[in-house]
Amino acid sequence: MTAPPDDCLARNEWICGAYLSTRRQILLDAVAQHLQLTVIAVLVGLVIAVPLAVLARRWGWAAGPVLAATTVLYTVPSLAMFSLLLPVYGLSAALVVAGLVLYSLTLLVRNILAGLRAVPDETRQAARGLGYGPVRLLLTVELPLAVPAAMAGLRIATVSAVSLVTVGAIVGFGGLGNLIYAGMNTYFKAQVLTASVLCVVIAVAADLLLLGAQWLITPWTRGARG
Repeated sequence: MTAPPDDCLARNEWICGAYLSTRRQILLDAVAQHLQLTVIAVLVGLVIAVPLAVLARRWGWAAGPVLAATTVLYTVPSLAMFSLLLPVYGLSAALVVAGLVLYSLTLLVRNILAGLRAVPDETRQAARGLGYGPVRLLLTVELPLAVPAAMAGLRIATVSAVSLVTVGAIVGFGGLGNLIYAGMNTYFKAQVLTASVLCVVIAVAADLLLLGAQWLITPWTRGARG
């Protein structure tokens, strides 16, 4: 009777230290691509979402169409979304980023708008009485007070983006998703588990990082909780 191999890779075990040591650079490259796609998509989504939320707050009639349009985009399945964007972006990282941006708009616009609407009218009136114009009022009063609600949407959008990046593996730009899909096709247990765990770690770390950033830039909320 043949003895089982000593190498956990040869035994195809789920937890295998040899996989980490022999595929370290592959894992680092996948993590780097995953982070790059996530960060770019969330930042672009934020740049688009803030003006949309401000316009929806300024002109009430625009809120319904803006929220409806972004909600409809969020309901489109990821594979269908990438297929619709394929003629425009081709098989590229831009395709994945564009899809993630569209998905993030629902969460970002809705939460930023909710934060702007929550600013007390008396606060706006007091700022106007001090001579604040519309732009200064928005930048120094309304947007800072909307940060807690906006950060809640940003945290959810970021965690969602970390998860959805893996779908980009269908076009070869999925970060850790590339390893997950390749591992599933070959039943490479250590690769599937390691890449999946790293996705969870990135999502949790990103959420904690944003939570810490929110704590730092909103000191008035700490006083309110106290």
